[in-house]
Amino acid sequence: MAFDAGMVAAVAAELRNRLIGGRVDKISQPEKDEITLAVRVADGSYARVCISAGNNNPHINITAKQKENPMTAPMFCMLLRKHLSGARVLSVVQCGFERVIDLAFEARDEMGFVVTRHIMAEIMGKYSNIIFCDGDYKILNAIKPVDFSTSQKRQVLPGMHYELPPAQDKKNPLDETEDGFLSLAARANPDGAADRYLVNTYLGLAPVTAREMVFTVCGRTDATMAAMPPALLWKSFSAVMDCIREERFTPVLLTDPENGKPVEYAYIPTAQYGQGITAETLASFGELIDRYFDERDHVDRVKQRASDIFKLLTNAEARLNKKIAQQEKELADCAEKETYKKFGDLVTANIWQLQRGMTEAELVDYETEDLSTVKVALDHRLSPSQNAQKYYKRYNKAKNAETALTEQILLAQEELEYLATVFDALTHAETEADLDEIRDELYHAGYASRMKAYAQRKSKQVKPLEFRTTNGYRVLVGKNNHQNEYITHKLAGKNDMWFHIKNEPGSHVVMFCEDDWENVPEVDYTEAATIAAVYSKAGEAKHATVDYTHVRNLKKPPSAKPGMVIYHKNWSAYVTPDAKLVEGLRVSAKKGI
Repeated sequence: MAFDAGMVAAVAAELRNRLIGGRVDKISQPEKDEITLAVRVADGSYARVCISAGNNNPHINITAKQKENPMTAPMFCMLLRKHLSGARVLSVVQCGFERVIDLAFEARDEMGFVVTRHIMAEIMGKYSNIIFCDGDYKILNAIKPVDFSTSQKRQVLPGMHYELPPAQDKKNPLDETEDGFLSLAARANPDGAADRYLVNTYLGLAPVTAREMVFTVCGRTDATMAAMPPALLWKSFSAVMDCIREERFTPVLLTDPENGKPVEYAYIPTAQYGQGITAETLASFGELIDRYFDERDHVDRVKQRASDIFKLLTNAEARLNKKIAQQEKELADCAEKETYKKFGDLVTANIWQLQRGMTEAELVDYETEDLSTVKVALDHRLSPSQNAQKYYKRYNKAKNAETALTEQILLAQEELEYLATVFDALTHAETEADLDEIRDELYHAGYASRMKAYAQRKSKQVKPLEFRTTNGYRVLVGKNNHQNEYITHKLAGKNDMWFHIKNEPGSHVVMFCEDDWENVPEVDYTEAATIAAVYSKAGEAKHATVDYTHVRNLKKPPSAKPGMVIYHKNWSAYVTPDAKLVEGLRVSAKKGI
């Protein structure tokens, strides 16, 4: 669902009820297109307001998530701190029925006089923006300045007067009357889809909202205007508008029961998806937006910040696959080596009847019972003995090449497996420090020549993920190969239990139980195995096999890449990866990307 005007109205109402009268305590800018305001409200608690103007997942809400902030605050953040630190929230207003929220603040200028400042949060897809204005709506700065080279219709630059985005040629649905609605519906194309008609006619309606209006009338979403009773459609339409006017919103999250992932969100009860999708009513729109956008936003941020790593890994993977394909082709050619040896033997055994200048000869194979003949090609420039030596040389070359190619293919496949573990580590990276650890690992793993722009940084303290099982056993999870080595070979005791997904890239998981391992309840073993399954390439599978053994049974092969271990004694657990269960066991769930 797009963050439409109805959702903006719902969020604005929640912000209004929570923030009015509160004071801005902290301001941060964790991303180049996102700001967070920590507001101390009337009851003494904090409300953390997140405003994101990202191209893919723009949103605004009261969030429970905390992100890692950059070491140096960006200029836009510094400007907000200068003007809004300690400011009181005066109002939160949706501008008309647009996807724009005006947050007004009472602040003090450099001379100590009371002034008004505004943050205009525009939640409009790729055109989203966060614009900071003074009391007269003169733009002081914007998180995404827009000049004439970017847009000829509307510029957003310091010193200009703020104007709302250009009006669309659509009607405001909150101002619509029954007569006006029925008159427009009567002139609509009878063969056109009813939901598309509503979206194209009225301002600020998302397709999912329009489909729900149509579904309420006829029990399906693909009905045409000809099949739609206008009076019933008006009733459904006006019911949604009444909810918006009266601020009777319902935060609804729609999830796929098979994988537990959110597929849609809405501000009204939604039944159009039927039994295949689970509809969950949440306590607030802040929680709704956190739940829906968290995973999507996290994936996008990782892709943005780790683009250099993805490029390096993708190129290295393509290079290795091409190399392996070529070497396997050469290895297949080496299968002819025994033929070369046989031809050399035949020439040697029948040398008495050969002479220089022959191009081929039918020679008796004395190793066969019937003494059959074999046609052998000869080089007319060489003597018979030289022809024999030529075949023996080809045999030895193919034999040596077979040994070398087999070894080289094995090494290339091992490097591919290592790259797969780094790809998997990227999916678990949560902070900029995690990405720096992965860059540092690649640098020391021999990829320095392909990281020309990388400058080694001072190593930071390794912080693996920490969990607690039902009975209180501590579980650590490595987010990359450096952390895997650290928890497995430095922190874990010899009798602690080590878990890893079977035959797939994944994190090392250690449950600290030491000499009490025989008394650990089954549920704790299952939870530790589930954690290992979730933090692996099989994290979204329906079933996963997890190997577990004592740390003392692990060995690191000589000259092996970071995180590589071998073991020969182990048990196996069959579990269902459950991300929600694992998140509930996590000691700290802060995410920084």
